[in-house]
Amino acid sequence: MSDVLVVHDLVGRLTGWLTRLMPAGARRDALVAVLTERFGDVGTPVAGADCEAIEQCAWTVSRHLALTFEPGGTGRPDTVSPGWPDPDPDVVRARAACVSQVRRLADGTCFISVDDLDPISLAQPYVDAAFALAQGSSRILLDLRANGGGDPATVAHIAGWLLGDTPTQLSEVVYPDRRREWWTPALPSGTSLRQPVAVLVGPGTFSSGEALAYHLQTRGRVVVVGETTPGAADHITPIRLAPTVMAFLPEAYVVDSTSGTNWEGVGVVPDVVSTPDQVVETAVAALR
Repeated sequence: MSDVLVVHDLVGRLTGWLTRLMPAGARRDALVAVLTERFGDVGTPVAGADCEAIEQCAWTVSRHLALTFEPGGTGRPDTVSPGWPDPDPDVVRARAACVSQVRRLADGTCFISVDDLDPISLAQPYVDAAFALAQGSSRILLDLRANGGGDPATVAHIAGWLLGDTPTQLSEVVYPDRRREWWTPALPSGTSLRQPVAVLVGPGTFSSGEALAYHLQTRGRVVVVGETTPGAADHITPIRLAPTVMAFLPEAYVVDSTSGTNWEGVGVVPDVVSTPDQVVETAVAALR
């Protein structure tokens, strides 16, 4: 039985990594405490249901923590944080950097769907093409309902198309040992779009997808339409806790430069609530 991973050992590894990764403070302490209290004495072998239970417990403090149970896993547990692997450029290009739809509706509305936020080094041509096609439209609907997150640089680039040609600070991301500011890029005069904009959100809008909606909303540039998002504001990094358990753990938190806070735990709350089947019509009506 010595080689069998049990729940309290897994949670010990998890809380050890959280102590290393997260900025010191009340949230980190609360997250470690709630996991230790709930699972510190559980000595049964780890199964998929245990990973789900640990996630659910962690979400009471940090919504952006995930565990994946891999029964046949053989990878070595990490001793240093490996960071995110580089994406396959061919895969990103094949999916057009998750710019899944750009179309002009009959009333002149430009509808743009961005379903994830691939690294800006690969995504920029597709993002720029999508928003260039919005030139001359009467209004813009930016659909983020399937956007699970990704590169904050791509968030900043998209926000720049809508917030103006002059660089604007969006946020500061706080790590244990450093802080990083995110700004929109400087654009040639007259590049950014001035039309009314609605951002469509829902339960599938997550992480950096939420960040994009939140940063635009707090600056009064857009009307957010749809359903409240999950509320995952921490930046995360992949860590293998055990051969059979892959984790995605918080390593930093976001401070919006306008609101001074973020959407952690509360989500991006729509300005106009709408059911999914009516969200496009509701958004167009809100902009009119």
